[in-house]
Amino acid sequence: MTSNEIKALTGQYIMQTYGRFPVAIDHGQGATLYDPEGNAYIDFTSGIGVTSLGYGNEPWAEAIAAQAKKLGHVSNLFYTEPPALLAQKLCERTGESCVFFANGGGEANEGMIKLARKYSFDKYGSGRATIITLKNSFHGRTITTLTATGQDVFHNYFFPFTEGFRYAAANDLASLEAAAGDDVCAVMVELVQGEGGVLPLEQDYVQAVAALCREKDWLLLVDEVQTGVGRTGSLFAFQQYGVLPDVVSFAKGIAGGLPMSGILANEKCRDVLGPGMHATTFGANPVCAAAALAVQDVLTDEFLQQVKEKGDYLRAAIEDLHLPCFGKTRGLGLMIGIAVADGYTNKDIAQKLIANGLLVLTAGPGMRLLPPLTITKEEMDQGIAIMKKTLS
Repeated sequence: MTSNEIKALTGQYIMQTYGRFPVAIDHGQGATLYDPEGNAYIDFTSGIGVTSLGYGNEPWAEAIAAQAKKLGHVSNLFYTEPPALLAQKLCERTGESCVFFANGGGEANEGMIKLARKYSFDKYGSGRATIITLKNSFHGRTITTLTATGQDVFHNYFFPFTEGFRYAAANDLASLEAAAGDDVCAVMVELVQGEGGVLPLEQDYVQAVAALCREKDWLLLVDEVQTGVGRTGSLFAFQQYGVLPDVVSFAKGIAGGLPMSGILANEKCRDVLGPGMHATTFGANPVCAAAALAVQDVLTDEFLQQVKEKGDYLRAAIEDLHLPCFGKTRGLGLMIGIAVADGYTNKDIAQKLIANGLLVLTAGPGMRLLPPLTITKEEMDQGIAIMKKTLS
């Protein structure tokens, strides 16, 4: 099909819930994508942080094909090898105790919220179920995770919203303490606020929040749907903050392009959700788990160090362009935000870059870059050259 035929069919038969850019993608290799007409696009988006190994990765594709031929799905009423091996790797590499596998980020965060409330109910009884989240956060698009999201723009249309959330300013411990009360059971944070604009939390603040949670016996919940699985230059971002969350969610890049997510829990939380308390039909699908194992094979300590170096290189190269529309960069690893100068809009900038062959994202009022973790220096330089040509 041609690009125009794909767009027309999409417009006719798919709900128009996305503000799509006018590009149809047919195939890719490395960090370069191609439309049906053969036009190339350097990808600084990786499917919003999902295609962590880029496109056309042979070991990843072979792992999927081999598992699909062997066993596609049997449900969690029986045991299978790939999710067991994946859970072992994740626990051994993080210091957490156990895993629950799900399908998407919102579902993972729902599970994390349920676990926190059940932990508190088991220990203290009813009336202690409020979760404090941070302003400018984003936690998903289910009714409950929309409520957990600390942005008023998302709190509309879908009334009534779930009760039991209060909001505090990021990097402001006094604000969090002011939101506290006897009804609180947990604090839920993104260590880098992704949709809010790629805004990293301060390390001292995160450690202070962790200490307060220990003092109050609140659970520390860390949403690593976007920051996890190598994106920030460590397997999980919390490993750069010197804390061990009670529960941490993950999704996006875990299976390199297949739908998978989950939560990791520490020892005190491992038995909170017993049989019948939480479930999902497709979670721990063996094909997705096989893909995730292939991703884990790539994410060695040496590779993760390269992710940090690539992020430093890309940020420095962008700032060295001195583009009039851009301010400072920020972020961790290959999760990069760029401030947009007054008089410019991120959507206009994105449209111009995409039209010239560089795929980018917006977040908050700024730009967001999430390239495949395997992106090469040559591909980064090609993207920088498109920025310079388009925006100078």
